[in-house]
Amino acid sequence: MSGESLVDMENLFFVGSYVTSQNEFYTIRTPSLEKDILMYRAYIAQGRFRIVLDEVQETNDTPLLSMRYLAEFLYVPERKETVLAQIEEKLRGDTSEMHVIWTIVGATIYINEEMYETALKLLAGNNNLECLSLYMHCLLKMSRVDLAKQVLQTMQEKDDDAILTQLSQAWLNIQIGGEKLQDAFYIFQDLCDKFSPTLLLLNGQAVCYLGQQKYDDADRVLRECLNRDPNHYDTLVNLLFLTQQKEGNSTQFRRYLTQLLGHKNTAFATMYNKKKSEFERITKQYGPSNTKPISEIVA
Repeated sequence: MSGESLVDMENLFFVGSYVTSQNEFYTIRTPSLEKDILMYRAYIAQGRFRIVLDEVQETNDTPLLSMRYLAEFLYVPERKETVLAQIEEKLRGDTSEMHVIWTIVGATIYINEEMYETALKLLAGNNNLECLSLYMHCLLKMSRVDLAKQVLQTMQEKDDDAILTQLSQAWLNIQIGGEKLQDAFYIFQDLCDKFSPTLLLLNGQAVCYLGQQKYDDADRVLRECLNRDPNHYDTLVNLLFLTQQKEGNSTQFRRYLTQLLGHKNTAFATMYNKKKSEFERITKQYGPSNTKPISEIVA
C-alpha cells in the first residue's frame, strides 16, 4: 500500500473533505486497518452513523470496534453512559500497546462530555500528532493558552508542515485573537487553495471575520456554507452568533436556534436545555405565590 496515498486520505479527512477522502480509499488497493479506520471516521464525521453500526459488529475484536463505540456515543443517546463505561474499562491501565485510535476515540468522547482533565490524562505523554492536537484542543477549552503554545511548539518540532500542525496553529491564533486572527485566516485560505474550500475551513474563516467584526464578510462566507449544507452544525452556530451582532430580525434568530436544537446530542443543545431548565426552576422558585388572574384578586 502506498503510504503517500494514506497520508493524502488522512489530510483530506483533517481538512473536512470527507467524501474526497473516501474516494481516495478506493485508490488504495491493499487492505489496511488504517484505511478502514479513516473510512469509518469519515462516515461518522458526515453523520452517517448507521453505516458504521451496521458494518462494525459488537463482536469485532479489532480496533475498528472503537468506531462503533464512537458512532453509538454520538448517535444513540440512551447508549452514552454504557459507551462511556466501556471506553473507561478499555483504557484502564497502560495504553501504550494499544492502537492509537483507542486513545483518540476516548479523548474525543471525554471532550464531548467536557471531561477535559480526564482527556488530558489520557493523552499525556502521547507524541502522536493527532493526540497532541487533541491535547492542545483541551487546553484551549480550559483557556490555558500558555500551555497550548508549548504543545504547538512540540507539534512544530515534530512536523511543522503537517496539516494538523497548521490547523492547530490557526485554532491557537483564533483563541489569542487580535492581529493573530488575520494569521489564522491566511492559514485557512492556504488550505482552501491547496485542497478545496470545505465547510470546516470556511467556518474557520468566518470565525476569523467574526472576531475582527467584519460581519458582512462573515455573512458572505456563512451563506456559502449554508448553500452547501442548510443544516450544518458549525455554520448554524456561527450564524446564530452573527445575527446577535448585527441588527437582524428575531425571526431569523429563532429559525437558526430551532435548527440547532434539532442537533439533539450536541454541546449547544445540551447547554441550552440545561440553562432553560435552570431558568424555569428559578422563575418558579422566585415567581409570585399568588397566580390568580388580577380580576379575581381585586374582586
